[in-house]
Amino acid sequence: MHIGAEGVVGYHPAVVDQLFVVVSGEGWVRGEGDEKVPIAAGQAAFWIAGEGHESGTKTGMVALVIEGEGLDPERFMPLL
Repeated sequence: MHIGAEGVVGYHPAVVDQLFVVVSGEGWVRGEGDEKVPIAAGQAAFWIAGEGHESGTKTGMVALVIEGEGLDPERFMPLL
């Protein structure tokens, strides 16, 4: 997924478990709260099915989005 400068992927619920892996650039993500958490290349966010979330960037960001039932990133990624 490419999010251009000043781009936002608007607030919506995850249909299934979703892993958002930033490949290049930087931006922010948020879950159901209002806090925007900074995120950059090499970092990821994870939302469970039904969880509301949003992402955006000032300068541009490319992310790989992996979705699927039963997705469990803790098996292969450390928590920060």
